Amino acid sequence: MTTDRHQFSVAGIQVEVVRKDIKNLHLGVYPPHGRVRVAVPLVVSDDAVRLAVLDKLSWIKRHQARFAEQPRQSPREMIGGETHYVLGSPYRLQVHIQDRPARIALRGLDRLDLFVRPDTTAEQREAILWRWHRERLRELIPPLLAQWQPVLGVQAADWGIKKMKTRWGSCNVTARRVWFNLELAKKPVRCLEYIVVHELMHLLERHHNERFTALMDAHLPTWRQSREILNSLPLGHEEWSE
Repeated sequence: MTTDRHQFSVAGIQVEVVRKDIKNLHLGVYPPHGRVRVAVPLVVSDDAVRLAVLDKLSWIKRHQARFAEQPRQSPREMIGGETHYVLGSPYRLQVHIQDRPARIALRGLDRLDLFVRPDTTAEQREAILWRWHRERLRELIPPLLAQWQPVLGVQAADWGIKKMKTRWGSCNVTARRVWFNLELAKKPVRCLEYIVVHELMHLLERHHNERFTALMDAHLPTWRQSREILNSLPLGHEEWSE
């Protein structure tokens, strides 16, 4: 339960501090603009938070610079000619008006056909596309779970897909439940596989510590390259906030 949320500046960087009933300090830099957020145990003072931020200052600035350099899509109007990403590849949207139920189809290597009724709004068109993206992930994730759970010797009790503002995935270790960001439908399959392995790995090691990194290195040696690809692809136009 959050008991305190406030902000202060450290070396010219605005830092959001959230105190919770947790054991460890967690510092994150979040898209799209490199917002810095620190979740801290209730007993940790602001002075201790400042020291932690100063200690990670170069790391924070590197991540902020990466977000600043990352290409961003303009707001999607869901009209013909727009570029939309599917599993890492760009597709040119073609809108077809018809008096039948909506559907989406890929045509060739670079066309995304959207068939909608005449009175469908841009918001409704986008919702149709998101449903289609969700269906693609529902097809891709189960085989990856079936492949990697026996390799890692773990078993997730449940999994799901949702839009997440600051993470590509998450794992509730206690409930053994993993979540995947719907945005992964726009990224290459190797990036999806990396997130699947990453979240399942938390069932072996809760924290992002040396043991976690060693396990990732042992089981998926290419994970850093996949992470780099994931973080270099265009961000959506949404303003991410908590």
